[in-house]
Amino acid sequence: MAEYQMEVEWSRDGAAFSDNRYSRRHRWLFDGGAEVIVSSSPHVVPVPMSDPAGVDPEEAFVASLSSCHMLWFLWAARERGFVADSYGDNPIGVLGKDESGNIAMTRVTLRPEVRWSGAKVPTQVELVSMHEDAHARCFIANSVKTDVRCEPVVPVWRGEPRRG
Repeated sequence: MAEYQMEVEWSRDGAAFSDNRYSRRHRWLFDGGAEVIVSSSPHVVPVPMSDPAGVDPEEAFVASLSSCHMLWFLWAARERGFVADSYGDNPIGVLGKDESGNIAMTRVTLRPEVRWSGAKVPTQVELVSMHEDAHARCFIANSVKTDVRCEPVVPVWRGEPRRG
């Protein structure tokens, strides 16, 4: 199998530490050169110790589930002979208490919407099947105990999307 490595960098930069008012802003550095500014969520640690412009780990968790699902979905669509033109998602993660009383990401709901072209457009049954296949294959979803849901936007034949 493969290994994945990246760097996390944080520095106190001379600020007090013992009073708990240090910055939670830090960086993620990836092997391809991408750098992401990261911070604790302002929902968890107030500004100015959190940087609202940074990606927080909870957002990154939701994004990684969505992205992994999308990549497997596109594979499933291609395998079945469909042509996807665009894919959008507005996933929502819910932070709450799990069955043990610990704070955890208890649910992630994906809401993908796909635009198609070509002579072969999937039926609602085929669309749901591709999302089920993508969910079953997603490495990230298979790695967590969070309830990961997928609620794709299913097009209505009159051209307007609706929530499936």
